Parts: sequence; structure tokens; C-alpha cells
Amino acid sequence: MKPARPACFVAFVLLLPATGCDDMSKQHRENPYASRDTAPAEPVAGTVEYHDAPPRVPRLTMALLQRGQSEYHAFCAPCHAETGQGDGMVVQRGFPAPLPLMVADGQTGGPRHLHDVITAGQGIMYGFAQRIRPDDRWAIVAYLYALGRSQHATRADMTPEQLARTP
Repeated sequence: MKPARPACFVAFVLLLPATGCDDMSKQHRENPYASRDTAPAEPVAGTVEYHDAPPRVPRLTMALLQRGQSEYHAFCAPCHAETGQGDGMVVQRGFPAPLPLMVADGQTGGPRHLHDVITAGQGIMYGFAQRIRPDDRWAIVAYLYALGRSQHATRADMTPEQLARTP
């Protein structure tokens, strides 16, 4: 009868931790950015609340394109690559590849669609509403169009000055 006691004790000790566990399906889940009380920082000035109308489209300037290039390199290029083809460094490390941002005919769903995708996300891409200001999202959209146009440019797209400089 003595050998049965340690076996019962061992079984009890092994089963005791399992009684406090569940499948964790009933956990409280909260987006830390969803509430001002739990957010890690104050919202950026000019941030559009979810489902609010985005601000008007800014006028296209060289400064806007340069800002878009800077923001694109910071937030988009890790996945979408410098060219927008979807083979960025994150993808090279095993993350699923996103679709190319621009196709040959320039069809992307329009500037508003691109702005909405940057804001709310699409597929496995999360939204950047809390990370990128609305004006900077428009700058990224402008840069994407410039990027797509530069990749599919022809001699007809060149100015007379550019044509004079080309061999």
C-alpha cells in the first residue's frame, strides 16, 4: 500500500496546474490605440477618427511628393519594397507578399481607395490611421502615383528639356 501513495501524490501535483488553465478564448481583447485612456501617447494632431471623412485632397507639389517619399520609405517600403512591387525586406524574411501597388495601366482603385487602404488596412495589412497623419497619407498616395508613372514612363512622357539631354 505504501507505493500507491507517491503515485497519487505525483498525479495530483501534475494535474493541479491544469485546473487553473483554460483555452484563453474568453480573454479580454482591446486595441491599445482604440481608447485615449490606454493609448501609449496622445493622438497625432489631425488624425481622422475611424469612419470619419478624410480631409480634402491636398494640392500636388514637389514638397508633397518629397514628404510622400519619406513616409513611404518609413512605413511602406519594408513590405512593399522601394519599387512598390511587394518584395520588400519583410517579405524576403518570410512574411506573405502583398500585391504590387501599381500595375502597368496605373489602375489602383483610385486615390481615395489607396488613402482608405492606408487608413484602415486591407487583407493582412493593418491600418495606419494612428501612425500616419491624414495629410501624410495623401502624400504617400501622391508618391505612389509618381512611382507608378516613373516605372512605366515612355519618351512621350518626357519634357523637351529632358529629351534634349538624353542620347
